[in-house]
Amino acid sequence: MYLYFHFTVKKSEVECLIILFQRLVGRGDVRLDNAGLDRNAFRTILYSLFGMTDEKLMNRVFFAFDKDNDNCINVNEWVAGLSVFLRGTFEEKLKFCFEVYYLNGDDGYISREEIFDLLRNSLHQLSSKEETDEGVKELVDITLKKMDYDNDGKISFADFEKAVKEEKLLLEVFGQCLPEAKICLDFEALAFRHLDTS
Repeated sequence: MYLYFHFTVKKSEVECLIILFQRLVGRGDVRLDNAGLDRNAFRTILYSLFGMTDEKLMNRVFFAFDKDNDNCINVNEWVAGLSVFLRGTFEEKLKFCFEVYYLNGDDGYISREEIFDLLRNSLHQLSSKEETDEGVKELVDITLKKMDYDNDGKISFADFEKAVKEEKLLLEVFGQCLPEAKICLDFEALAFRHLDTS
C-alpha cells in the first residue's frame, strides 16, 4: 500500500507517521483513503507542532502538501510531506520551498508580483503601508538582481536553485516554509519515541 522506498524516513517511522495521522484525523476506524486533514486542521498542526505562524505561508504549505488538489491532505501526502520536513535532502527541501513560493501560478516561475506579495507578507514593520510597500519594492529589485540569472524579470527553478546553492541562507528568502531543525528534532522525538534507534 505504501511505497516506503520513496521516502527518506524508515519503514517503521512511516508507520508511526501513519498512526499519528490517524490520531490527528480522529477517525482511526475509517479507511484512510476517505480520511484527511482540511486546511484549518493542517494549519493548526503547522502552528502547534512546527511553530509556523505566517498564515499565508501556512496556506501555501498546505497546497504544496496537497498534491491531488482535493483540499484535503491524505495519509500518503502527509507521509511524503513530512518526509521532506523531517529528513529531506537539501535538494528535496529546495524543490519544496520553490513549490511553496510559486504556488499561485501554473507557469513554474516566481513573478515580480509574487515576490512583492511574499516579501510584504513576511515584513512586520511598524511603518505605514505606503512606506512598507516602497521598501518592499526596493527589496524586490535587490532580490531579482541577486536571483534572476537569466534577467527575464522572474525567478525560475534554475535561478532559485543556483542562488540557493551559492548562498544557502536564501532557501527561505520569501518566508518560513520549513520547520526549524530543533522543532523537527522535538517532533521526531514525539512521533518516533517508542522506536528502537538501533
